[in-house]
Amino acid sequence: MRSTFRWLEVAFWLVLVAGYVLWPGKLPLASQVLIAGLFALSYDLVLGYAGILSLGHAAYFGVGAYTAGLLAAHGWGEPISGLMVAGLVAALVGFVTSPLVVRGTDLTRLMITTGLGLLLFELANRLGTITGGVDGLQGVEMQPLLGALRFDIYGRTAYGYVLVVVFVLFLAARRLVRSPYGLSLRGIRANPGRMRAIGCRVDLHLAAIYTFAAAYAGVAGALLTQTTQFVGLDVLSFGRSAELLVMLIVGGAGLLYGGFIGAAVFMIAHHVLSSLDPVYWQFWLGVCLIAIVLVGRDGILGAGRRLLTLRRRRPVTVTAS
Repeated sequence: MRSTFRWLEVAFWLVLVAGYVLWPGKLPLASQVLIAGLFALSYDLVLGYAGILSLGHAAYFGVGAYTAGLLAAHGWGEPISGLMVAGLVAALVGFVTSPLVVRGTDLTRLMITTGLGLLLFELANRLGTITGGVDGLQGVEMQPLLGALRFDIYGRTAYGYVLVVVFVLFLAARRLVRSPYGLSLRGIRANPGRMRAIGCRVDLHLAAIYTFAAAYAGVAGALLTQTTQFVGLDVLSFGRSAELLVMLIVGGAGLLYGGFIGAAVFMIAHHVLSSLDPVYWQFWLGVCLIAIVLVGRDGILGAGRRLLTLRRRRPVTVTAS
């Protein structure tokens, strides 16, 4: 089964690279799907691997988005350095807030993360002279990527830029979760009491992965700002955190690729259904999501993994000649 997944992984990234040819008119949407996938990956690190339930993860996405936007609006429009600064600022915010989040039960974490998200949302709203408030941040102008590639309306540069960043960060996350530290996170998710008993510093491990995931979320938010050259209050909204949870559940938590699959299914379904039925599209979207969850309890990837396992375990019948 490992070899099967290895080939599927190669095919997954090759399809994304071939996106320039496969969907040339949909590159802006494809960029948004990749950004949402990276955002979902950041949440998968804290929920799927560390077991930290959060409803305020959009706080770090919004911090990264506003950091990149403010830098560009004040003359620092170089994309790569702006992306790095946005990730560092989001990581700092995640590090500062992590002691409040990693302790307590799931209900406590839900309340704290929701409160943090609402606080940052209202702070951005009240500081309208800096953030633009409900009108959004104006004057975000990005410089050409590497000094030569301009962000055009067709999304070609943006798609290539987002794809490279997402791939590099995915490789780093994959290496992390397969390391001894990643295995310790799985142990903490399964039984934190036993991990403490064998000498694992549970709170420190959870704070570290929470900070790391906040950095990833900040980079995703910065990518959204840089590719759209706009940032509004919705990047900090509770609805964005709720959609993120739905994406991860649909795709499958604790599988790395689950966030990407869930983001693609959710956003493409949103795009198609809102075009077919502009009034009642949310009803049909809800029906689709319920059906997906009922068919695959562990998400789409979880159901696919079970099917592959059952196929390989199918007994071979031998007939007498």
